[in-house]
Amino acid sequence: MPELPDVTVYVERLQALAGGQRLERVRVLSPFVVRTFDPPLDAVEGRTLLRVERLGKRLVLELDEELLVVIHLMIAGRLRWRPPGAPIPKSGGLAAFDFASGTLLFTEASKQKRASLHVVRGRAQLDPFDRGGVDPLTASPRAFRAAIVRENRTLKRALTDPRLLSGIGNAYSDEILFAACLSPVALTQRLEDEQIARLREACRQVLGEWTEKLRQAVGSGFPEKVTAFHEAMAVHGRYGQPCRKCGTQVQRIRYAANEANYCPRCQTGGRLLADRGLSRLLKRDWPRTIDELEDRLEDQSGRRRPGSAPAGRKR
Repeated sequence: MPELPDVTVYVERLQALAGGQRLERVRVLSPFVVRTFDPPLDAVEGRTLLRVERLGKRLVLELDEELLVVIHLMIAGRLRWRPPGAPIPKSGGLAAFDFASGTLLFTEASKQKRASLHVVRGRAQLDPFDRGGVDPLTASPRAFRAAIVRENRTLKRALTDPRLLSGIGNAYSDEILFAACLSPVALTQRLEDEQIARLREACRQVLGEWTEKLRQAVGSGFPEKVTAFHEAMAVHGRYGQPCRKCGTQVQRIRYAANEANYCPRCQTGGRLLADRGLSRLLKRDWPRTIDELEDRLEDQSGRRRPGSAPAGRKR
């Protein structure tokens, strides 16, 4: 799912390419994507695009006459900028917004059809789309702390809860927790003040740095390859690969439709977190520490892991 850095760059580039222009026409290929009927979608045609902004993980297109188009990309939704009048792709195409300078295509590469488009009149009608989470980039230390400790959740779930923090999803929560050297299953109400301050700084650092990286990659164009996986990421999507900081194999835990990637030496003091599937299968055979796991791998391969003592010698 596009998160704060991705949506921010979408907003900036759409504002640069279409801001101040008339929305000449809206074409819809998949009617399911339009979730409102009053005002009707065609009410936005002929209106001027005044501003584009981010609302959590949503994009809001503000037009004159107090009309607002709210786009939620969900997991597989994407935006494309094409020459004026470009056709909507038959595969995955949802809608098109035609401006004089180009066409904004709204697509979704999924059969689950979760992406959505709402049209409302008046900014007060945006309230139902605001989940209430504080902005992790601008929240004061006090506001950030209040959001984090409001409920006793694991850090991974707290970071991705839009009622607590705005715009963070599965990918960047992994990167934030790695930068803060905190376990994804640490309980929020047990964190010390120093750990919360470290977490806040990691949010600002990771989200700020990745927003700038994406800006530089896009330049004067438009985001074409929005993905949750980047080669330069520290732990997200790097299960089984060496940690960029200490060289330990990145581990993961799976839950529901998501997973958390982490470094056991940098984040959990060497402790392996229980994966719901594997730990239930292996039960008592589940290794409790990264050292125990590496020892088992060493025994299976007959090779000594890096940094371990030769056979017959104590560490």
